[in-house]
Formats: sequence, structure tokens, C-alpha cells
Amino acid sequence: METVEKKIAQQLLEIEAVQLNTETPFVWASGWLSPIYCDNRKILSVPPVRNLICDALCQLILRNYPSVEVIAGVATGAIAMGALIADRLKKPFIYVRPRRKDHGTGAQIEGTLLPQSKVVIVEDLISTGHSALSASDCLKKACADVLGMVAIFSYNFDVARRAFEKSNCELHTLTNYDTLIQEAAEKDYVNKQQLETLKIWRLTPNTWGR
Repeated sequence: METVEKKIAQQLLEIEAVQLNTETPFVWASGWLSPIYCDNRKILSVPPVRNLICDALCQLILRNYPSVEVIAGVATGAIAMGALIADRLKKPFIYVRPRRKDHGTGAQIEGTLLPQSKVVIVEDLISTGHSALSASDCLKKACADVLGMVAIFSYNFDVARRAFEKSNCELHTLTNYDTLIQEAAEKDYVNKQQLETLKIWRLTPNTWGR
């Protein structure tokens, strides 16, 4: 029986939300060189995949956080999916900016958040975990009860794992890097040599290719 992890990984590869290129690495915003690039915004343009992932995230939330009262998206990548989830679950939706806006109200949290509300955060992907955990800290400072976080994809970096453990923030993802590269190899998206490159990169992503 095909697992959810494998099915989601397969769909991300098919719609090219995840692109693999070991010969000409991508440059991340952080400056890291990478043989993989994940753009989950492409999910929004493919209704069957969008519905599949939205349903899977809803099920993940209801299974792990049945007492959730508010859905919070992390700007900007998870705003649309977070809003879709909130609509499906009939819950209020808010989103968290990376920093306070420099105009208007100067808000960082957009929407109405009542103190002590039970919040689940939605993120599109987890790399180092910095932006996701910054959103969590922001919500906690606003007196929200952050139950945990769900995301579509995680690179499974050790730095992210340690960061989530330190922040005492629970994380559940639909799929992850290990499952994705295994699926990529099985479906001939990459050959054995490229697969080995992808495995090596994940060990030292901040220095790879320098």
C-alpha cells in the first residue's frame, strides 16, 4: 500500500514543485548552493494536487490537534494553503509576517487572534526552521497557545530538528527529503550518481559546492 509520504513526494515531483539538478545547483535565498529546489506554490495551480495536499494537512491537524481553534499561516508561502485549510475546518485564519510591517498598524500578525487561542501553524516547507519558529515565537508573545505545526515538506536537516526540540515545538510533515529522493530514484528522476550527490548534499548543505 502506498504511504501518504510516498504519494505526496510523487506528486511534488510530477508537478515540478520539486526540481532536482545536480549539475547546475540552485542558489537559495540564504546563499546556500543546492541540487534541489522546492517551490510548493506550484501546488496551488494544480487543483487535484492542491485538494490532495489540503485534505492530507486537514487530516494531520485533526488527528494530532483536535482542540485547534485557529489556523495560522506563515507568510508568504503558507498563506494560501493555510486559508484553504481554515476554510475546510471552519476555523478562523490568521497569518504571521516575517517582521512588523512599516506602515498602517505595524502589525506582524494579520487577522484577529484572541488571547489563549489554541493555534496550529501551517508552513509550506521546513529547511532550517528559522522562519517557522520565528512565527511560533511571535504567536506565543501574543499569548496564543501554540499546539504545534504542520508542513508539506521537510528537508530533515539536523539544524532544524535541534531548533524545534529547543523551542519545544511539535512538527508533523506530509513528506520529507529522504522519502522524496527515494521516490526520485525509483521513478528515474535521478540516476545512482545523482542520488549519491543528493545524499552527500544533505549532510553539509551550508558548505556543499563551495
